Amino acid sequence: MAPQQEKGQLDPGVALPSSRLFTWEEINLRNGQGESARERWLVIDRKVYDITRFHKRHPGGSRVICSYAGQDATDPFMAFHVDKTPVKKYMKQLMIGELAPDQPSFEPSKNKLLVEDFRELRSIVEKMGLLKPNPLYFFVLLLHILLLDAAGWFVLWYFGTSVTTFIIATALLLIAQSQGGWLQHDLGHLSVFSNTKWNHILHEFVMCHLKGLSAKWWSFHHSQHHAKPNCFLKDPDIEVHPTIFSLGKPLSEELGRQKKKYMPYNHQHKYFFITMPLAVVPVFQIYSVYFIFQRKLWRELAWCATYFIRFFICFVPLLGVKGVLGELLLLIILESILFTWISQLNHIPMHIDYDGNMDWFSTQLLATCNVNQSFFNDWVTGHLNFQIEHHLFPTMPRHNFWKVTPLIKSLCAKHGIEYQSKPLFAGFADII
Repeated sequence: MAPQQEKGQLDPGVALPSSRLFTWEEINLRNGQGESARERWLVIDRKVYDITRFHKRHPGGSRVICSYAGQDATDPFMAFHVDKTPVKKYMKQLMIGELAPDQPSFEPSKNKLLVEDFRELRSIVEKMGLLKPNPLYFFVLLLHILLLDAAGWFVLWYFGTSVTTFIIATALLLIAQSQGGWLQHDLGHLSVFSNTKWNHILHEFVMCHLKGLSAKWWSFHHSQHHAKPNCFLKDPDIEVHPTIFSLGKPLSEELGRQKKKYMPYNHQHKYFFITMPLAVVPVFQIYSVYFIFQRKLWRELAWCATYFIRFFICFVPLLGVKGVLGELLLLIILESILFTWISQLNHIPMHIDYDGNMDWFSTQLLATCNVNQSFFNDWVTGHLNFQIEHHLFPTMPRHNFWKVTPLIKSLCAKHGIEYQSKPLFAGFADII
């Protein structure tokens, strides 16, 4: 159920078990918790699957598929998988039965009409071809990133290393890193090429060679966020260590009652500006390296090494070894600040709580808001100002977001759901 899971690790020739009928009550108990902690089931298109043993081998990671244990996973399954035919082929041996005829297709707690309307919307989106990418568009994006990166070096090489040229070069390199981050995000979601293999190959090049980070680590981490955004214990983006931050009212109150704190949460907005942004990218670097060695991703390690080798070869003759180390540190700090503010303004101001097992549409709209469209906002955020559209259709190419917006707004209006979009700086203020 993650962006990268296009192949199963099962034998498609295994015979199917005899069909059994289940109720939602039975399925809800198999959520990996409580008395049935060892069992994990989920439902896709009324079929019941036992993922108890499979989840650790899930190509998209264990946590993302387990976040829907005991629940209906039809819509996230549809959202994350580009080519569903081979995946369904490998799912056969996991199927243990289906919902009983007297059971509704959706869990009783969910809004049946809303679920049906969203699935109809998805069908319309597919017929309109909005999930089909335009590779030329992304080639231009990659070209402008490479030109920005080269321009950062050229300014220092041609004009010398004065304070002014150093600032200009750093700004160019920072923009290149930021834009590279948005492009790798597109590739990680398999939204650049129709062929998933090419998405993976270019994802490694952009994430590992141009940014020095693990592509697979990002995919595993980010797919968990998309599955259950702003849900405690399921969204890693809000699993901030409670000794520093507590995001969302429920967790803050819970920790307060337990007296689990080392920092004053009621004053965290005063130190967020410095502490949080400075920690993000350095922590990413640490976890990325740990992930590479843990999974023995030696090809990614080699790609990441080329990023630092290239940087040193280009800039040591101009800045010296200490200067290059300082420039690397400065870029990490500046990108961390930029990335934190741009990526979090769509989620941190929104509802944060434990998983309420809502339908896919409500889950995404409750935890996500947009930033108003403009050429600058589209470019500087990598089109993630269309965060609502992206969360509802994670494999949709960014150049089609604006086309689906009217359809989503119409569905929101029909069901009385707020579609939030705000100016860029208003989004920054809402983080505070």
